[in-house]
Amino acid sequence: MTDTRPFDTTLFADTAIDPDTAKLNAQMIELLTGQPEWWVTGPATFRAMRRRGEGPFPAPVMSSRARTITIAGKDGTEIPLRIIAPDAPPRGVYLHLHGGGWVLGGADMQDPMLERIADNTGQVVVAPEYRLAPEHPYPAGPDDCESTAAWLIANAKKEFGTGALTIGGESAGGHLTAVTILRMRDRQGYTGWRGANIVYGIFDASMTPSQRQFGNTRLVLRTIDMQQFYNAFLPTITERRDPDISPLYADLKGLCPALFSVGTSDMLLDDTLFMHARWVVAGNEAELAIYPGGAHGFTLFPNDLANAATARMDAFLNRVLG
Repeated sequence: MTDTRPFDTTLFADTAIDPDTAKLNAQMIELLTGQPEWWVTGPATFRAMRRRGEGPFPAPVMSSRARTITIAGKDGTEIPLRIIAPDAPPRGVYLHLHGGGWVLGGADMQDPMLERIADNTGQVVVAPEYRLAPEHPYPAGPDDCESTAAWLIANAKKEFGTGALTIGGESAGGHLTAVTILRMRDRQGYTGWRGANIVYGIFDASMTPSQRQFGNTRLVLRTIDMQQFYNAFLPTITERRDPDISPLYADLKGLCPALFSVGTSDMLLDDTLFMHARWVVAGNEAELAIYPGGAHGFTLFPNDLANAATARMDAFLNRVLG
């Protein structure tokens, strides 16, 4: 059954924003304004700075539970997979695709979140270290995600004791989630995903209205940030509405249940609203979770809004696993 209920328009009013969320957003703008730009610093240097905690955010916390294996990708490439398992025998495998605009981030940079998913949903979390732009532009990253998905379909039961697969990611990871689901359907004939947890994803590389109109307020993600990410990821691509690049324009029939989550202060708001609508009208089950005042990346910061969103994500994953 599809969720065809109209969304609550009061969620978009300024009065719906909790004072703590408004305070956090103001703090984020103050913290980020004037920070170096990755395209000026250079992506490799900027990534290293992030890992050392040089900048507005602390260094990532690494899990002692994580282990890494390597699988074969396309054209002789190797793909490291970061794996975090629950204590009990797993009831599923969650393929997590990290964000960072296809340029930044890493499979090992959100271990606490991956531990939470493993513990709260009883799944083994598998996170590929897919290749990043601009060193490896499209289609390298999506190819690595497709290769990982194909490996899981063939090996999850043997490796982890369960063949139940879910998938998800944030921001560029949301984009890669949709692309991977479509590639597995169209290239591999696989439509067995139990569910997709798609968090403030990017679905139109030609830029939705909210992307174009957001402007230069440095609330995590700005219009210029997306332009620079696209230039790095798609340096030679002129047709940016190709469905393999912009899944909003794909045939979305026959896909798995999905939860789409986004905040109303996210410049990618339209991407989620449009993609959820197209997912539903294509005949798929989908939920839309809208969080008043949530900025891009809000689920990654400690706050009540994030707690509400992650609780709903965990509940969704538990439901689709059955």
